[in-house]
Amino acid sequence: MSADFLVEIGTEELPPKALRSLMEAFAESLGGAVADARLEHGDVRAIASPRRLSVIIESLADGQADRKVAQKGPPVSVAFDDDGNPKPAAEAFAKKCGVAVAELGRTKTDKGEWLTYELAEPGRTAAELLPELVERALSELPIPRRMRWGDGDIEFVRPVHWVVMLHGDQVMDAEIMGVRTGNVSRGHRFLSDGDVTIESPGQYLEALEEPGYVIADFERRRELVASGVAKAASDAGGRIVDGELLYDEVTALVEWPVPVVGTFEDKFLDLPREVVISTLTGHQRYFPVEDENGELLPRFVTVANLESKDPEQVRDGNERVIRPRLADAAFFWETDRRNSLANREDALREVVYQRGLGSLHDKATRTAGIAKALADMLDSEDANVARAAMLAKCDLLTGMVGEFPDLQGLMGRYYAELDGEPPAVAQAIGEHYQPRFAGDDLPASTDGQVLSIADKLDTLAGVFTIGKKPSGNRDPFGLRRAALGIIRILVECELDVNLKALIDAAALAQPKGRIDAAEVAAELYSFITDRLRRYFLDRDASLRTETFDAVLAQAPASLVDFDNRLHAVQAFTALDAAESLAAANKRIENILKKAEVDDPGAVVEKRLTDAAEKALHSALDGAAAKVEPLLADRHYEAALTELAALKAPVDEFFDEVMVMADDETLRNNRLALLGAVRELFLQIADISRLSID
Repeated sequence: MSADFLVEIGTEELPPKALRSLMEAFAESLGGAVADARLEHGDVRAIASPRRLSVIIESLADGQADRKVAQKGPPVSVAFDDDGNPKPAAEAFAKKCGVAVAELGRTKTDKGEWLTYELAEPGRTAAELLPELVERALSELPIPRRMRWGDGDIEFVRPVHWVVMLHGDQVMDAEIMGVRTGNVSRGHRFLSDGDVTIESPGQYLEALEEPGYVIADFERRRELVASGVAKAASDAGGRIVDGELLYDEVTALVEWPVPVVGTFEDKFLDLPREVVISTLTGHQRYFPVEDENGELLPRFVTVANLESKDPEQVRDGNERVIRPRLADAAFFWETDRRNSLANREDALREVVYQRGLGSLHDKATRTAGIAKALADMLDSEDANVARAAMLAKCDLLTGMVGEFPDLQGLMGRYYAELDGEPPAVAQAIGEHYQPRFAGDDLPASTDGQVLSIADKLDTLAGVFTIGKKPSGNRDPFGLRRAALGIIRILVECELDVNLKALIDAAALAQPKGRIDAAEVAAELYSFITDRLRRYFLDRDASLRTETFDAVLAQAPASLVDFDNRLHAVQAFTALDAAESLAAANKRIENILKKAEVDDPGAVVEKRLTDAAEKALHSALDGAAAKVEPLLADRHYEAALTELAALKAPVDEFFDEVMVMADDETLRNNRLALLGAVRELFLQIADISRLSID
């Protein structure tokens, strides 16, 4: 028998930014636990609102199926004597199983024959299992800080006030998080009469919505928020700005969404666009509105959590809240402009960047040096980027960035423009934090790209130097994000530079720390290439790990070069000759390793005696002549296509020639020939790592 199952954990208001992840984690964990417990079930549905985390599991079996469990006993050789009589080991195992020795079975394996017995294990009921599974799923939720309440020791993200747990129309009687389960939920704090009785899981959402005034389904509530604010903005003569940034959070704040349009004074539109948007979205979770030309309007849409009998009062209240915020922003804007970024540079000396790494001024100086080294590699003018590096952190000392940290860099660009700094300097300052997150835009200007890489590389090298590199899931300095940002800029902006040399420069620029510069550089290169692996595999679903490893084995200094080789090896794997040549390279590697020959030396042509080895040498010379200019121009795909022509002479060589000949001179010359074949391929990648189906 089966029936739908519902569990609802009723709490005080849950943290809005974490609600979606908590909802999804609860459903995933409980669904996995139920499956592991051998309870047959259908779809698992995640549900959440500001005051509840819920899971509905369709068609959940009322218990486990009975099963037979094989018990393994002693080896037959130990259990019986030479005449086949049971020894104490057999009798003890039979007694443990509750049967006679004659009822025991035997199982043969490659390690011998063993006594066995299949015990019938009755299945447990869902009512027995579910309380434990729910508690376990709740304990596994990603909650950084848990709360305690009352006199007990129970901890959760917020105090738990009620728990609903139903299997069909039956209450599963249990205690979850210190609360007795039942079938009574709670409706909207203000719009409902309070308690809402849930007759069955299938009636759950409907019962909460009417008469509870709670739209518990997160996705449906999100759709209502998005469509509601879009319509409200359209009615107000505009459209929503960057709604996706707020939809989840606003959905997590309301149970009965009602859009409300508000206004503010036109004068605040004189502020930079980002300031107005940050004020509306960051502080109040209001949706900014723009016209069809992308110009901000003095309007916003907010989402109330109730239907008010006096909507004008709700609107007025929201307007009264936002005006002081915008006035503060206007004050910071006016005040900050009285002092240029350059005049704030010295003050950076008084701000500690990180213990062991000096001040913000020290960081700016190091970043400028790394940026100059990178600009030199690119044959780019370094004056602007050096200037930008020294000014890039100055906006951290402004009132605006102090109030709106998310505007760092952007405000630096605005202030640099007002100070009369060169446009290239202002743009580089504004771009140097990019990309801030996965999928963010990359710096558009070369100076911005150079400064962004230099800043991130200094952060990485500095933190590695003081011994605080990421471990496990902990990455308080955002180093994984910084490394990925460097990779994206180098690859996607095609900055063809020596990454190893750049890492060395960054490591040497750091103050003396717990780890010396050479070790920092080595660890940092490994750290970045680990991110590189993930970057390329995520970029191309058809890319195989072994293809990446084949290129990584040669450790190309330039990520642009790395990308070119990767494309070439991927194309090579589709050639008919690829499988044979990959296997041949692996065979050559093993032969050289077994022969303990690190450097087989050059081939002596007059020592070639067999027709097959002469043919291979001739083919190798011909291939080398064609491939060398291709390699010089990094035409790796064309080079590998040329090398594919070696398949026939290589196959013939292994069919006809005894490499490990008794004659040492002959043997060494053949090893040298194979070494030359392998070295030609290794100029592109180690294709011996490929396993081609």
